[in-house]
Amino acid sequence: MAFRTNGMGIYSSTKKIGGEQLKVMESCQLTALIVDDDTMIRMIHRKMLNKVGVKNEAVKNGKEAVEIHRSGQRFDLVLMDWDMPVMNGIEATKTLRSMGINSVIVGVSTHSTRAHIQEFMEAGVDDYLEKPLTSDKLTSIIHMINEQNT
Repeated sequence: MAFRTNGMGIYSSTKKIGGEQLKVMESCQLTALIVDDDTMIRMIHRKMLNKVGVKNEAVKNGKEAVEIHRSGQRFDLVLMDWDMPVMNGIEATKTLRSMGINSVIVGVSTHSTRAHIQEFMEAGVDDYLEKPLTSDKLTSIIHMINEQNT
């Protein structure tokens, strides 16, 4: 599933990250949860989200993602890695969906075979993106969420 932007003026300004222009939203404060066991990936994704004005938190496995939701925290977006210790992204996504969590969950992984993507989609993710996550991909996701919330 691909998301397209409609040019409706959702964004207010741009910032440059690594040579790419990122659009910064002003209309609402979105929240995101990064779920990845790789410290560097968590750091990169947090930096990208911060640059576009998305408040975010990060956890290192699916169990922590489930626990943070059980504590009552909610997020507009969950960036979910596939392969993690303790609880992987498939199980975490299934658990979150069974809890009634309606956040946009995007599977983000290096696993890119059709079977892997299909398994992630069947678990309940809304979309799948191959690592590395780029600013263009992130901007597209944020724009889609913003459109859903308006």
